[in-house]
Amino acid sequence: MKHLFSRKIKVRVRAPYARPHAPYNGRSGVSQGAVMEIELKLLLAQQDVPRLRAHPLLAQSTQGEPQLLRMHDIYVDTPDLQLCRHQAGLRVRQVDGRWVQTLKAGGTVSGGLHSRHEWEGEVPGPQPDLAALDAAIGRKQPIRALLRQDAIRGALQPVFTTRMERTVWQLRTPQGDQIECVLDQGVIESGADGADGADGAVYSVPVSEIELELKQGQASSLFDVALALLQDVPLQLGHMSKAERGYRLAASQPLQAVKAQPLALDAAMSVEQVFLAIASNCLEQVSGNQDGVAGGEDVESVHQMRVGLRRLRSALGMFKSLLVLPDALKGELEWLGAALGEARDWDVLADNTLAQLDGVAATDAAALAEAAHAQARLKHELAAQAVTSARYTACMLGLQRWLQARAWRDSCAVRQLRRLDARVSPFARATLRKDQRRLIKRGKRLLHATPQQRHRVRIAAKKTRYATEFFASLFAGRAVKPYVGRLSALQDELGWLNDVQVADRLLQELLEVQAGQADQADQADQADQADQADQSAQDRLRLHAAFVRGYLAARAQAQGSDGRMHKAWRRFKAVRLPA
Repeated sequence: MKHLFSRKIKVRVRAPYARPHAPYNGRSGVSQGAVMEIELKLLLAQQDVPRLRAHPLLAQSTQGEPQLLRMHDIYVDTPDLQLCRHQAGLRVRQVDGRWVQTLKAGGTVSGGLHSRHEWEGEVPGPQPDLAALDAAIGRKQPIRALLRQDAIRGALQPVFTTRMERTVWQLRTPQGDQIECVLDQGVIESGADGADGADGAVYSVPVSEIELELKQGQASSLFDVALALLQDVPLQLGHMSKAERGYRLAASQPLQAVKAQPLALDAAMSVEQVFLAIASNCLEQVSGNQDGVAGGEDVESVHQMRVGLRRLRSALGMFKSLLVLPDALKGELEWLGAALGEARDWDVLADNTLAQLDGVAATDAAALAEAAHAQARLKHELAAQAVTSARYTACMLGLQRWLQARAWRDSCAVRQLRRLDARVSPFARATLRKDQRRLIKRGKRLLHATPQQRHRVRIAAKKTRYATEFFASLFAGRAVKPYVGRLSALQDELGWLNDVQVADRLLQELLEVQAGQADQADQADQADQADQADQSAQDRLRLHAAFVRGYLAARAQAQGSDGRMHKAWRRFKAVRLPA
């Protein structure tokens, strides 16, 4: 089935559209009209819940007594999940003997926070009241037209349910910010209580999560509270709503790697607004692949998360004359990049580079690939440990706080502030021209360049491509497409040569790993017939690795002089800069 929900950091922005009613679920701000919320979701293990409840921050900042609730939600959709396909969700919730329906739809992303429209109101029972929703939804909202279709109205049915025990703390920070802290513990079920289950079975996933919702004050205070809790309670950023998790459960959807989404910029936007949009877009790609990397096996998730991180670091470099990331956060991004990079390098060696040696005489590519895959699995485990660590959570929270608070303004000179507030088009054109000049300068002697020089050209080409893709929507598509295409072709040629250099380094490392394992066996005095066979296998592996290193080096030298790279370079220089 087609992927129904893009995975996003569950940080949502809502601004009030209508006056709040009395809370039906222990959460303030309920309205039959639409609202927009600012919300941060964090996940925690069940065994860590007592540590959360006893946290000093909750004891010191809670206004009044915590509220305890039991909730039962029924999510409805058509059999082919039309609401989900249109990025909408409709539920009916029972709490304290009352039924309330909630529709969520639409939304945008800004500065790492996600916005969704939400309409809520009481209903007589467990069935949604579409007439009430129709009256509440604005005429210009696309979801209104969708819900008016007879094929939708007549086909709604339960898809999955949730049962939660909710604890609500109303917090007030020393700065006066009002934050609602909600702890939900429970289960999501598909195939139960009338929810759709194709094979009659009941499927379930547990839920243990915190939601921090801003009621009044600065959004950056959400991250301050989250970071304070993280000091004592292991937490992870949550990327999927309960609805997303329920739909994935109902549709039996596996996790999918998340690629970068195209940016839709406007020439009227300021330089700062564009930076926030770009940084948010990059973070979407990073965070969207967190769960796939955490699984420890998905090659594409590691690749896409690394690409997202590289794009983010490239964007930070592109704007560094106006704003500078704190050194502490810069170091954490480098740490994360190293963890992902090692896993990706071994994946490329095992799955791509060595795969091209099948059938080459005098090699045992299968043995080398098996040893490389073993190293790749080890690096994937280390990457998984990294993205599930408190260090990673603190890094992402700190980065999002920096973006949300626009903390760079505290150290900006007046001239820099003026440039940040200026329209983006002149900045974009100047950036692309500078990047192109740098690339052409580095590539002047590309045909006879050393590996180190080619590497510098490849990095410059990559940064130029990222910048062009970031600003693409500001320029005519007919000019952007050929420019990016020529850059991509050049990157492909340079990328293969870089893969050869990386392969040479990793094959040396692989032999060192094998030698270390052999030394450990010798020290354990376990030399027997089996150990002699192992030594023979290691000797063969060493010979095969030496052959492969020589073969790849010769092939790289031939490719560097066979005209393809030179042709790709000439074609790039001939294409017109879109700016």
